[in-house]
Amino acid sequence: MANLEENGPPARLEGKYAAIVVCWLLGNGCLFSWNSMLTIEDYYGELFPHYHSSRVLTLVYQPFALGTLAILAYNEAKINTRLRNLSGYFLFFLGSLLVLVLDLATSGKGGLGTFIGICALSGLFGVADAHVQGGMIGDLSFTRPQLIQSYLAGMAASGALTSALRLITKAAFENSKDGLRKGAILFLAISVVFELLCVILYAYIFPKLPVIKYYRSKASSEGSKTVSADLAAAGIHTLHEEAEEDLKKHERLGNKELLLQNIDYAVDMFLIYALTLSIFPGFLSEDTGSHSLGTWYALVLIAMYNVWDLIGRYIPLLKFLKLESRKGLVIAILSRFLLVPAFYFTAKYGDQGWMIMLTSFLGLSNGYLTVCVLTSAPKGYKGPEQNALGNLLVLFLLGGIFAGVTLDWLWLIGKGW
Repeated sequence: MANLEENGPPARLEGKYAAIVVCWLLGNGCLFSWNSMLTIEDYYGELFPHYHSSRVLTLVYQPFALGTLAILAYNEAKINTRLRNLSGYFLFFLGSLLVLVLDLATSGKGGLGTFIGICALSGLFGVADAHVQGGMIGDLSFTRPQLIQSYLAGMAASGALTSALRLITKAAFENSKDGLRKGAILFLAISVVFELLCVILYAYIFPKLPVIKYYRSKASSEGSKTVSADLAAAGIHTLHEEAEEDLKKHERLGNKELLLQNIDYAVDMFLIYALTLSIFPGFLSEDTGSHSLGTWYALVLIAMYNVWDLIGRYIPLLKFLKLESRKGLVIAILSRFLLVPAFYFTAKYGDQGWMIMLTSFLGLSNGYLTVCVLTSAPKGYKGPEQNALGNLLVLFLLGGIFAGVTLDWLWLIGKGW
């Protein structure tokens, strides 16, 4: 690694800001396609009025994401991370393209067959998410916390950007014939282009950033096998024989030991997303009643959630506002469950102003606590353990999402289907 630091600033800092921007864009790409499907919910709600599309699509997505990530996390130490992440971004690109093609091929007609096709593509996005989210967060866990934060902020930004674009396209096409469909098609086309950009960024730009090369070389020297292909793509040879001999003296902690040592962080991730997804997006799309904003209401709620989720992910950058106490994190996360009765009574008795405020707080707390947990957890370990722990925490995150979208159906009790 010495050759990386011969000139200029230390390699662990060189190109840091470029890496922050690229991580932000790649984080965006991790959820842009999926958020596109969620954000055109008003279109799918009209196309499939009897299928509870906002709930069903999320429920289909999660088992594929969770099951795929469980397999990948179990075999994480032997997986080529470069191939894993490139496959994930390519699947996002392909899925976005197929959603667009399906709509064009069916001329925007609804029906069970089209809905099954949309559900199948939702499952494809789940598989892609498992490849990318676990792979990228695991990969960034042995770099600088700012890069994880930027990646997570990018994931939230995808929601904010898709919401903003959806509001613009809805306004632009609202008074035209087939306005909802035209807006959705434009939206999906933007998603296709953006996912292609992410494939190119990860393949050709990301592995060659000096700060990324530095930390990957460091992880390789600590025994990580997953970074070899990325280092080769950046023109760096992996370990010499002497280094390999040194590594045999260091045994990597197994997934079970890592999980036991960090079980509170894992449960934190599960609970954060179990609560969030029990409310967002299904409850906000279907169960908030009729208000003066009309068809704009659900879009505004989703947009407010996404914007405040993004803001929440930047708050931990101010060190005095970052919560790092393990006990403090548990207390804060458990306290969020008070939002369940708050949403119930606000939907029943409150006006739209209170609902918008609650939704904003849901997003703010989700983003803030996610960054606090994921930037605090992977400390005190060598590269391979940090990568493995990052994958495990994302596995619990997706487990929480799956639990949340399942619990979301409880809001329908007593309403009739």
